Amino acid sequence: MKKSLLILSFCVLSLSANAQSTSKSQKINQLLELTGSGKMATLMMDQMMESFKNSYSKVNEEFWEDFKNEVKAEDLEKMIIPIYDKHYTESDIDQLIAFYNSPIGKKMISTMPQVIQESMVVGQAWGKQIGEKVLEQLKAKGHLEK
Repeated sequence: MKKSLLILSFCVLSLSANAQSTSKSQKINQLLELTGSGKMATLMMDQMMESFKNSYSKVNEEFWEDFKNEVKAEDLEKMIIPIYDKHYTESDIDQLIAFYNSPIGKKMISTMPQVIQESMVVGQAWGKQIGEKVLEQLKAKGHLEK
């Protein structure tokens, strides 16, 4: 009897944990959808494909279209869900969903592409300045030929 009760308890706990995990995964999926991560992944893929097309210009367009049809943003999202699961509690996910559904959260989502693009331009300029400064100091200290 005790053994049966123990097994039953284990099964109930296991089902409960699985349900919670499924619920959390669904919420993470909702968060990813809400923030447009799939769209961003598609944009990144499109940029990569354009780069490949430029590098391999002799390859016909049909190849690129066929390849693009094989790649799905959902595949990346499935790979990202365990990362969110690892770093955020279900309560965290609920709060993030609430934030991104708020007016400021929606504004953040809509302006993020521009913010990222402008930040990349500034970051490249900053990196160039640092590179030039490193070279100047290396030359000044005799580590490079003048």
